[in-house]
Amino acid sequence: MFAQQVRIDPQDNIWVVDQMTNTVLKLDPEGRVQMILGRKPEAVLVPVRAPAAPATGQVAGAGAPTDVFNRPTDVAWDSAGNTFVADGVGNQRVAKFDKNGVFVKSWGSKGTEPGQFGSARAIAVDAQGNVYVADPQNKRIQVFDNNGTFKTAITNVGSPQALCITPGPNQVLYSSNSNPANDIDVGGEIYKLKLDGTVIGKFGKAGRLPKEFNFVNAIDCRTENGLLVGEIGNLRVQKLALH
Repeated sequence: MFAQQVRIDPQDNIWVVDQMTNTVLKLDPEGRVQMILGRKPEAVLVPVRAPAAPATGQVAGAGAPTDVFNRPTDVAWDSAGNTFVADGVGNQRVAKFDKNGVFVKSWGSKGTEPGQFGSARAIAVDAQGNVYVADPQNKRIQVFDNNGTFKTAITNVGSPQALCITPGPNQVLYSSNSNPANDIDVGGEIYKLKLDGTVIGKFGKAGRLPKEFNFVNAIDCRTENGLLVGEIGNLRVQKLALH
């Protein structure tokens, strides 16, 4: 219904995050379904009704500590095969599953404090198992250890909506400063960072021409200097070769 994100894991499996059915699908390279995380609700209204107020004692945005999502946005994996889902629009949390799809834990809620999210729009995991979560409403990338303990925040990249970490021994992080789709006069650039948040380069600007971007929603970076960048505002994917 709404393919918010498509990712390819290290084994070339295809993962589709369907925001409006509240599911994350794992398909093999031939397109056969291997696993479904979450479940499709009985009905989805478009536009979606405003979320109900949290029940007494329930923290807003934390969701239930289960495998049931509320408009998930992205998926990533660590070297052990654990899966991390950014459950980031209806809820504001990260859900962790083991390699067999068994729910392990979740963390996060709605807010501005460390470990809270305005929204959790993108997620990536480095070789050490640290988890990076784009929190565009709070204009930061939050970094957690593998169990969800907050480590640091990267706050010098504007409004991040898309993240990607390169493979290999010298990993780098790409992050978009995604301008709103209805405003091509602000932001739009993509940052290249060390994993500690140090900016080592940036390129692009908001616009509609080649090498310009309009609401970047997805970045694929399986090589450091070859990117695929998906844009909602321009309804396209650009293939980039960095020099």
